This record gives sequence, structure tokens and C-alpha cells, in this order.
Amino acid sequence: MTIDVTAERVVPLPPGRVAGYAMDWRHDADWTQGIRTAELTAQAEGGGFGAGAEVTRTAYFLGRRIDYVLRVAAYEPPRLLDMVSVAGPLPMHITHTFDPHPDGTLARIRVRGGKGGFHRLAAPLPARQVRCSLVKDLRDLEARLLEQEPAEQG
Repeated sequence: MTIDVTAERVVPLPPGRVAGYAMDWRHDADWTQGIRTAELTAQAEGGGFGAGAEVTRTAYFLGRRIDYVLRVAAYEPPRLLDMVSVAGPLPMHITHTFDPHPDGTLARIRVRGGKGGFHRLAAPLPARQVRCSLVKDLRDLEARLLEQEPAEQG
């Protein structure tokens, strides 16, 4: 079973603000479903976060701990963050895009995955469950950003 799911949401803030928060691995656990921790475990060639960097995430699914590593394949702030798994139970490719929209930013997440050891942990995850999770992620991203706005403007 392969998965290819996309969710999108218009966030009423500029792309630089939305992407700046969402592309920062230190915020992964704040708005991404199931993520408990995220750690920069390999820096980009020039140092810090960027293409070639690796982030190790710990997530919980059906009560089981899942550790996986995502390598940044493309990093073009404030428009694109593209990551592929290099270690973990499920091959996956996650693409975040942030495009200008008349009402703010069109934030989009696409998840593609293939067969892997993950299927030994649980029944194959239906695409609609993945989409539901992505919709919640984008909702939580918007909520986090809007919570911060008054404090930053005041």
C-alpha cells in the first residue's frame, strides 16, 4: 500500500511568518500530530538547518513509540521544505509549501509513503486518516501562530 495525501489551509498571516515557524524543527512537537520530540541530529553542510540536515523525531502511534529520521532534501524558505525518511519503520516523503494568498498564506503538506516495516506495527493507515491528521496539523499551526500574534505586536 502506498499513500499520497495532501492537505492545505489558508492561514491569515504572511508566508514568511507561517513558514518561519513551520519550517523550524524546534516547533515540530507543538503543531504536528503525534510528535513528542524532534532533535537536529545532523547539520547541513554549511552548518545549522538546511539541505542535508537530519532531524530525528519520536512519535507515538497506537501506544507505540516510533523513532525516525528525516533528511532535508530541499530547503527554500519561505516557500519549500522537502524531507525524506532515511531511518525508521516507514519510507516517507514530506513536502511543506507556503504560497502567497490574498488572505495570507496557502500552507500545504503532502505526505507520500510506501510499504515498510510500519505495516508490522499496525494495519495499513488509510489515506483518510493521514489526511485527517494533516488537516489537524494545519489547524494547530494556524492556532499557534495566532496565539503568538498579540504578544509580538504588543
